[in-house]
Amino acid sequence: MDVPLAHLDRPFDYLVPAELDELAAPGTRVKVRFAGQLVDGWLLERTDGSGHTGRLAYLEKVVSPEPVLSSEVAGLARAVADRYAGSLADVLRLAVPPRHARVEKEPHEPPPLVDPLPAPEPAGWRDYPAGPAYLRALTDGRAPRAVWSALPGEDWAVRYADAVAATVAGGRGAVVVVADNRDLDRLDAAVGAALGPGRHVSLSAALGPARRYRAFLAARRGDVPVVIGTRAAMFAPVARLGLVAVWDDGDDLHAEPRAPYPHAREVLLTRAQLAEAGALVGGYARTAEAQLLLETGWAREVVADRGTVRSRTPAIAPAGDDPQLARDPGAATARLPSLAWTAARDALRADLPVLVQVPRRGYLPSVSCADCRTPARCPHCAGPLALPSATGTPACRWCGRVAAAYACPECGGRRLRAAVTGARRTAEELGRAFPGVPVRTSGREEVLTAVSGGAGLVIATPGAEPVAEGGYGAVLLLDSWALLTRADLRAGEEALRRWLAAAALARPAGAGGRVVVVADGALAPVQALLRWDAGWFAARELAERRELGFPPAVRMASVTGLPAAVADLLAEARLPAEAEVLGPVPADGERERMLVRVPRARAGALADALHTAAGARSARKAADPVRLQVDPLSLF
Repeated sequence: MDVPLAHLDRPFDYLVPAELDELAAPGTRVKVRFAGQLVDGWLLERTDGSGHTGRLAYLEKVVSPEPVLSSEVAGLARAVADRYAGSLADVLRLAVPPRHARVEKEPHEPPPLVDPLPAPEPAGWRDYPAGPAYLRALTDGRAPRAVWSALPGEDWAVRYADAVAATVAGGRGAVVVVADNRDLDRLDAAVGAALGPGRHVSLSAALGPARRYRAFLAARRGDVPVVIGTRAAMFAPVARLGLVAVWDDGDDLHAEPRAPYPHAREVLLTRAQLAEAGALVGGYARTAEAQLLLETGWAREVVADRGTVRSRTPAIAPAGDDPQLARDPGAATARLPSLAWTAARDALRADLPVLVQVPRRGYLPSVSCADCRTPARCPHCAGPLALPSATGTPACRWCGRVAAAYACPECGGRRLRAAVTGARRTAEELGRAFPGVPVRTSGREEVLTAVSGGAGLVIATPGAEPVAEGGYGAVLLLDSWALLTRADLRAGEEALRRWLAAAALARPAGAGGRVVVVADGALAPVQALLRWDAGWFAARELAERRELGFPPAVRMASVTGLPAAVADLLAEARLPAEAEVLGPVPADGERERMLVRVPRARAGALADALHTAAGARSARKAADPVRLQVDPLSLF
C-alpha cells in the first residue's frame, strides 16, 4: 500500500476478484480498501494461498494494466528502504514516476530490429592500463567493478559511452547517473553517437510529466537497453542489467532530498550487488566512499600511470607558498596575487580564454561595517545583509527586507565594506583590470555550456564552469578559504573536487595551460591538486575518518526533531550494543539533533532498530515527527 506509515511498512494480502484476474498482474497499480478508506497500492505478487488466518478483502480496482513496477526494482526498493531506515512506499515514490494516463494509452509498437552493436574500440581507455580490460569484461558479460580517476582534459562522457556500448555489445543493459542536466546533455550526445538511434533514453525530473513517463515506459517495456539521467534514473527499469555507473559521485545533487534520503551512488551499488552487474564510479576527484570500495576489494582502481598524468596536467602552482611569498609578500592575503594576475595576462595575450572560479555567487553576498568590521545583520531577523550591485541597497538574504538606513549596532557606522566577494563583483573588478577583454559570468542566473577559444574572461561558480574550445590558457581558483573553512566533514574533499573539475578544463602544461590556486601549498587538498593525485587524498581522508570514527568508516544516523520526540524515539529503539549516541546539538528552530554511530558490520541492525522505533511511534500516533537520516552528507 502507498501509505508511508512506518508501522504499515509490510505487504498485505488481498483476494483478486474474477473480473480483475486478467488485469491484476504483478507490478500494476491498484486500489484497495484499508481501514475503511480507498488507498493506492502496488500488486507485488500473485500466489495461490495466504498465510493470513483472518478474512481477506478484495482488490477494489486495477488502476492500470501496465506493469510499471518490475520485480527487480521492487526488490531494490526494499533493500534501499532497509538500508536507510525508511518505508517501501517512500522509495517506490522515487522509483516509479507518477502515472500519465494519456502517455500509457498512446499506441505502442515494438521497436524495429537493429543490428547487434559491435564491441567498441578502447580508444581513450588506453591511457589507463586497466581500461581496455574493463571494457572487454563488460563485452564478455562479466561484472567488473571499477573506481575511475579521470585525467585532466578527459572527455568523460565519451569514456562512459564506451563502457555503455561495451555492455550493449555483450547483450545487456546499462544505467548511468550524472549530477545535473548540463552533464546529462553532454552524456546524451556521447551515448547517442556511440549507440546510434533508438537504443537509449534520458530520464530526468526536468523533462516534465509526459516526457519523463514516456521515457520510463520505453525502458520498462524493453524498447531500449540503456537509460541515462540524473538521480531520477537510479531506479530505471532496465532489463538484463549489466552496468550501473555514476559520474562525480561527490556532487551533493546525487543525494535525494526526500525521505528516506538515499544517495544515487549507494542505490546503484546496491543494484549492482543484487543484479550481479558491473559498476563504474568515476570522477576527476575521488570520495572517501569510493576509496572504501577499493580498500575492501569490492572494486578495482582504473587510473593512468604517473607519466601520462604529468603529460596531461596543466602547470599548477599555489599563490601562498614560500617562493611566491618571497616575490610577493601580499600573496597570502591578496584576493588576486601577482602570480594569478600574471597567469591571466599571459593567457589573454596568447589569445586564450581564462577561467576564474569564485565560490560565492552574487555581487557582495556578505558585508560588514567599514569602521569596526562587525558583520552586518538584518535588524528584523538577524540574517546576513548583502549588496546586489554597486549602486544597490543592502537587503537581507533570509527575509528579503531592505535595510536602507542600516546603522552598525556596535559603533553606529553607516558605511559597509565587502566581507565576501561574489562572482558578479569579481567580474566587475577583472573587467577593470583587463580593459577591452570580454567578460562573461556563469552561475545560478545563467549557466554557460561552452565558450569560444579566443581571449576572454569567464567568471564561474563551482559546477557552472563552461568547456572552452581547445581548453583554457589559465584557470584561477580564488577565495579558497570559503571552501576550506566550512564547518563540514567533507570540506577538504569538496574543495579538491571543485578545484579538479575546474583545473581539468585547462590545456596541458605543454600547450600553455596554467592553474593558480590562491591557497597555502602545504595544505593536503592543495598538495593533491598540485600532484593531480585524488587517490592519495582520498586514502588519507578515509584513514583520518577511520581513526576519528566518521563515515564512511562507520555507519552514522541522524535523528532530528523536538527534544521530547527525539528522546522518545531513542528510548523506544533497541539499538545495537555497540551503538554510541552523540549529542544533542541544536538543529533549526526548537529542534535538536542526535547522532547514533555503529561499526559498519552493525549498519543493518541500526537501521532496523530505528525503523522499528519509528513504527512504534507511528502506531501510537505520536504527534511530533522525527526525521531519520542514515549517513547524511552533513553532520554539522
